Amino acid sequence: MCSDATALLRLPLATDAGTGHSPFSRNETDPRHFFKAPHKTQLPAARTAHYGHTESISPGLSMEKIMKIFAIESSCDESSLAVLDTDLREFLFEMTHSQILLHRPHGGVVPDLAARAHLAAFPPLLSEWREKNFDNPDLIAVTRGPGLAGCLAAGFSFAWSLALFFECPIIGVNHLRGHALSPFMRHWQREISSDTLLPHLGLLVSGGNTLLFFIKKDCQMVILGRTSDDAAGEALDKGAKLLSLHYPGGVEIERLALFGDPGAFQFPRAFRGCDLKFSFSGVKTALLYQLRKMPAEEINSRRADLCASYQEAICDALVDKVAFAVQNFPCRSLGLSGGVSQNGRLRAKMQQLAERYEVPLLLAPKEYCGDNASMIAFAAAIDPQVVPSPEDFHADLELTQ
Repeated sequence: MCSDATALLRLPLATDAGTGHSPFSRNETDPRHFFKAPHKTQLPAARTAHYGHTESISPGLSMEKIMKIFAIESSCDESSLAVLDTDLREFLFEMTHSQILLHRPHGGVVPDLAARAHLAAFPPLLSEWREKNFDNPDLIAVTRGPGLAGCLAAGFSFAWSLALFFECPIIGVNHLRGHALSPFMRHWQREISSDTLLPHLGLLVSGGNTLLFFIKKDCQMVILGRTSDDAAGEALDKGAKLLSLHYPGGVEIERLALFGDPGAFQFPRAFRGCDLKFSFSGVKTALLYQLRKMPAEEINSRRADLCASYQEAICDALVDKVAFAVQNFPCRSLGLSGGVSQNGRLRAKMQQLAERYEVPLLLAPKEYCGDNASMIAFAAAIDPQVVPSPEDFHADLELTQ
């Protein structure tokens, strides 16, 4: 099991040498065991700004008293609340409001609209929770980034208000950390030891992030590779725009790909078999040039083949990097998380890879692949990071900070 002194998510490899930072962390020291509920660890007092001065909400709170965590996620276009009982290892409440219909006419997320939608969505979500007559939470956990600045600010203000009202501590959780740890949620709930799952090789694929990371036996996490340009989710969404498909584009591409031939068009796979760096700008450009060569009638008749071939190229690029990493970083389990991990073709290819190397594949449950507060609550439960004052509660706006 992990040492209490472990500095998780701290050690970038050569691909991060230029920044010296991990996208998972912003000067955060991370103790905690992966599969044990918090126990007998003293938390400093939560604090908040109040009319120009800093006021303590509550005295130090022992983690053995933290039984119910109220989590808030608002990094992009989902407003989500969840309540986790760390003693029962069960979610007592989970509810997410999606903004897909709001942003669909614009073909993508509009930050200002997203921030306003969070402000409108949180009160009804809170009312749903209060109608359940649950006990007051012992801890507030809120996404601190990366994400859209306005959206994060909406979550921050909501979280601080609740912390003041319930007189409980508040902590900030890195959004990518929540995704990275989400494949372990089911194992934690079943009280399965991490000894059989570490070292762990994980692939995090979402709309704005593509990361390959490795969790050592001592629970240190290192970044093995990341995208040098577009993320895989961005490539899918931009490809869908080129194909005149509705937002969210990745879902539409997957739907049409079921009726197409993945070998009909040969799209490139960047950096194949040479290192752990990802790149998806080339495959997007290749799709653009392919479409320019085709008359509109042919595009309409072969749209399914185009979707299947384009999706195949992106999935191959992702899985090839994982296969290359497995050969150089032996592991006891593979993981797949993030919004794009809902893609059925990617899941199937990762399962084939896991079977080839005879290691279990830990998949984030589909309901926890997208942005959600449940993964934030889970990350807070197994990896608590208390933010002692507003001055330290900064939004992580960039992956390298």
